Amino acid sequence: MKLMLIMTLLIVSLMTVVGAFLVNSVSGFYLNQFYTQMQDVFQNDPEFFHDLESIVPGEENGAEQIGQMLDTNKGRLGVDGGNRNYYVLDGATGAYLTSSEKEVTNLEMTHNLAAALAGEVGDDSDVSAAYMDVAIPVERGGVNYVIYVKDTKQTVQSLNSELVTLILEALAFGLAISVLLSFLLSKTLITPIERLTEGAEEVAAGDFSHKIEVDSKDEIGVLTATFNGMAGQLQNTIQEVENERNKLDTLFLHMTDGVVAFNRLGEIIQSNPAAEEMLGCPLPLGGAVGYGALFGDIAPLEAVLEPGQKGYVEGARERGGRSLELLLAPFDKEAQAGVLVVIHDVTEQHKTEEMRREFVANVSHELRTPLTNIRSYAETLVDNAGALPQDTEKNFLEVILSESDRMAHIVQDLLTLSRFDSGRSELNLTTFSFAEAIQSMVNANRMEAQRHGHELELTLEPGLPSITADRERITQVMMNVVSNAIKYTPDGGRIEVSAGRMGRHKVWLEVADNGMGIPAEDRGRIFERFYRVDKARSRESGGTGLGLSIAKEIVDQHQGEIKLVDREGPGLTIRVELLLEGPGHGKA
Repeated sequence: MKLMLIMTLLIVSLMTVVGAFLVNSVSGFYLNQFYTQMQDVFQNDPEFFHDLESIVPGEENGAEQIGQMLDTNKGRLGVDGGNRNYYVLDGATGAYLTSSEKEVTNLEMTHNLAAALAGEVGDDSDVSAAYMDVAIPVERGGVNYVIYVKDTKQTVQSLNSELVTLILEALAFGLAISVLLSFLLSKTLITPIERLTEGAEEVAAGDFSHKIEVDSKDEIGVLTATFNGMAGQLQNTIQEVENERNKLDTLFLHMTDGVVAFNRLGEIIQSNPAAEEMLGCPLPLGGAVGYGALFGDIAPLEAVLEPGQKGYVEGARERGGRSLELLLAPFDKEAQAGVLVVIHDVTEQHKTEEMRREFVANVSHELRTPLTNIRSYAETLVDNAGALPQDTEKNFLEVILSESDRMAHIVQDLLTLSRFDSGRSELNLTTFSFAEAIQSMVNANRMEAQRHGHELELTLEPGLPSITADRERITQVMMNVVSNAIKYTPDGGRIEVSAGRMGRHKVWLEVADNGMGIPAEDRGRIFERFYRVDKARSRESGGTGLGLSIAKEIVDQHQGEIKLVDREGPGLTIRVELLLEGPGHGKA
């Protein structure tokens, strides 16, 4: 529609300019022709003008004589008696004397006529006037006359009317053609543009697979091809951004560190489940819980938005038995858009550090005691060489040997745990009789049990199958569990060893005693290294606190399970479950 309106306005403007030019040209042409004719007759023809001023013999009326001469030259003057006429007037008063017009009306006093009455030639032209005139003063026989020629411009007006009519007809025809051509042109131009518009709407709606057909190789065709390429590139870019956002969302949701983002007003705009778990409270977006309530005591929001040289603020917090480290930093320093808080749970690190310190302290203490005893007895032997009774020296040497064995046992246990930690301990898997291994272990511990006055009983389910495992390690597990029961059960106690099959793919072993047991608050730490409920009694009995931790490491390597069994009454029951077919063949 706009194109059609532009074409219509263009045609109308063009025809208007052409029409105005033609009308003005025709008017100017007739005006110039009129004054040229008058000049040729009255100025460029001296003979004719001389005749006008010369009296002929017997002349009675000069005005009629002048009129006859003008009638003779009507053709040269263009006088037709209708649109153009001549008038002979009295040169003094301007009174009418004679003319070529049949019915003379009062003549209007014009500028040129007034000039002629004043004795000057009046030949000024005025395009805007509705007439053309010229007035020439003539003296004939001592009498002044004025020859006045006036044209009403009727011919010019008629011709201009014809021109206007012609222009209007041409305009109507041109408008019809322009409307048709503009319609066809608009269809040619607008159709691909409409396709581009539809394609842009499809892209805006998220459909990047829509392709626009390219029907030409002109600028519109190039634009269409470029648009298709842009849509494809945009689709790839958005897909890549979507993939990255999905990866970041997945990472954000499942990362172990907590993350909470606040806007510059302190309202929550993003958080992950880890942050809610660590802080122990829900974090609704834009809710009542804001920065001030959560972290305002660590640093004001304004201080974090404008941090110092480090660019962030550090803090710490204890929440729900957890040790949390906080890092607060603005995520857009220039615009101060908000603050990002990263929460790191360092509880396990602190526990590990504490266990490491405790481990070093325990190892130092465990090794220092036998070393102190060995040094003391050795110094006594050196200082009293040959002076001590033989029995005393022998007892001292036995103590030294015993303490050396104790140190060697501690070091061996530490080396075993070190191999487990480093992954260098490999299992020597063999198939052996589970019942026979248990029977041998019980027989090896029977004398130690009798020395403490314990009653050691063994109960095996009939048909106990063979298992695939590292026999030496499994025997070590059973020895550690049974020796602990013997050591920590008061003399005269009862220790029961039982074993059986569990389902189709497992066997189990239980060692139960009626000793002092384990307090409820210590049951979760029984398999930790160097952990003992009664440290003084453990050292008196020669324990290092590593036996059950070694047993757990061995059982874990076999993909089995060692645990405490809940039971009523005093004492303790430890249960070991192993796979029949060895590690790597775990089944329900």
